[in-house]
Amino acid sequence: MGKYESKLQSSQMDFLCDALLCLKTREECYRFFDDICTINEIKSLEQRLQVARMLNDKKTYIDIASETGASTATISRVNRCLNYGSDGYKIVLKRLNQIKQK
Repeated sequence: MGKYESKLQSSQMDFLCDALLCLKTREECYRFFDDICTINEIKSLEQRLQVARMLNDKKTYIDIASETGASTATISRVNRCLNYGSDGYKIVLKRLNQIKQK
């Protein structure tokens, strides 16, 4: 994979990425997200990842909305990112699937 240029790129974003990458356990993740995010912010991130997983599994918008509570606008946005985005969802879902299979 080549060097990725993001519109989010900054020294502050690098610091946040490095902070996430230094976490080693699920408990450390919980502790960090408890401190850095509001409940609504973390629930939004959680929901989007679940939507991406379900879209990747070829679930319908109706099933996804019913199971996650996500709006069709959110589902559509996540779908657009899966199909035309920066492949962030795809990288994570592929790696999570590999972990699950071990």
